[in-house]
Amino acid sequence: MSTNSRILSIKDLSISFGGLKALNKVSLDLHKNEVIGLIGPNGAGKTTLFNALSGLVEVDSGALEIQGKSHKWPKPHELVKLGISRTLQGVGLFPELSVLENVMIGASNTARTGLISAALGLSSKDETKLKELAMTALERVYATGLANRRADTLDYPVTKRVALARALISQPQILLLDEPAGGLGAQDIEWMNSLIHNLSSQCSVVLVEHHMDVVMSVCDRLYVLNFGEVIASGDVESVRRNPDVVAAYLGAHA
Repeated sequence: MSTNSRILSIKDLSISFGGLKALNKVSLDLHKNEVIGLIGPNGAGKTTLFNALSGLVEVDSGALEIQGKSHKWPKPHELVKLGISRTLQGVGLFPELSVLENVMIGASNTARTGLISAALGLSSKDETKLKELAMTALERVYATGLANRRADTLDYPVTKRVALARALISQPQILLLDEPAGGLGAQDIEWMNSLIHNLSSQCSVVLVEHHMDVVMSVCDRLYVLNFGEVIASGDVESVRRNPDVVAAYLGAHA
């Protein structure tokens, strides 16, 4: 792919927790409208990498570029202005709030729309704009009909869609999906695969996922982590057949 299409670049990222090296000189690139997958055994460093991009852990060393410009590793409140949004392994919805209100909360601290945190209260003009953005995000996950439902009345697969809408309200250019298929049945996984394909036409996606059928279906390229290091990267087929990957992770899936 062209260097000009590169939207995110991480070079030599290292993170330690006490004496444990969680990540050791990890490098990866993400291009415009690309879906890349991070795979590897539990404890390989996948979530730590997400947490570094989300400003949730302190980085020992490593360079970060976003859209060709060097950046310091972000703080959580800076993500939206950098065009980054993330889902969590757990959906993390507020059960007593409506679906629409849960999605609106995802726009907190969004500099691009000039909206202040929903928790601080909004003018009627800002609230109207925020509701419009939330409905657009719900439309992208085919959930507009649920806008007025309380979150605690939803089935689990539906809560995953709402959590994804909450990540989409800020109109990110880089979407980090943390186990989007976790806890879903076969039919819902198929639906999630289609949704990720659709989303990649509007943003770039990095996903951590243990369901190999999802990874093989939606990803353009893969990075395989083991003991905090990248042991393989490339297109899905070449990674799938890499003997180091088979030995470390894929096993019978290869």
